[in-house]
Amino acid sequence: MYVARSENRICQGDILEDFKHRFIYYQNEEKAIIEITLPYAIVLSQDCDLEQDYNQRNPPKGIVPQNNDKFLQSVLICPGYIAESFRTGEHLKKIGLTMQSWNKEHWNYIKKNQNQRFHFFESDPGMGMPNIVIDFKQYYTIPRDEIYTIYKLQYKVSVAPIFREDISLRFANYLSRIGLPVIQTSVEQTAMT
Repeated sequence: MYVARSENRICQGDILEDFKHRFIYYQNEEKAIIEITLPYAIVLSQDCDLEQDYNQRNPPKGIVPQNNDKFLQSVLICPGYIAESFRTGEHLKKIGLTMQSWNKEHWNYIKKNQNQRFHFFESDPGMGMPNIVIDFKQYYTIPRDEIYTIYKLQYKVSVAPIFREDISLRFANYLSRIGLPVIQTSVEQTAMT
């Protein structure tokens, strides 16, 4: 599932380790900047966009791009949490958030990637990867230049292309779901009156 790469550019499916992220958090009309260190961050931006951005910013000598329409302003990532702390709901405890814990039955759905909100990654001791979970409800855009400044220091491994496509499709499906309202049938409406 994992491969090691040595390219200079960021690719879809790259996993960064100990990724520091700052975001603005509002509570009771108070604004605070919170910094969190994510155990892992998985790049979800499409690889063709990442490649075009890199190539246009690094053209061969003597070539000057006529425009900059391939430039990316930000890179889409999803945080990856250590599965054990995710299962107990303690993965965001450091920033004061209590998350849901998962019983054995629900955890098995997550581990088999049968819960559309999450993606479970099996451990690979040879690549130094533990079991991790990404939550498609949590995603961030990181300024492109910012992620490139830390990329070489925090790159861990990459998800092999066939698996990254699966993750991308599952993420897109999760984001494109349609929340339908609960519709009462005429029998239910009659019983309420």
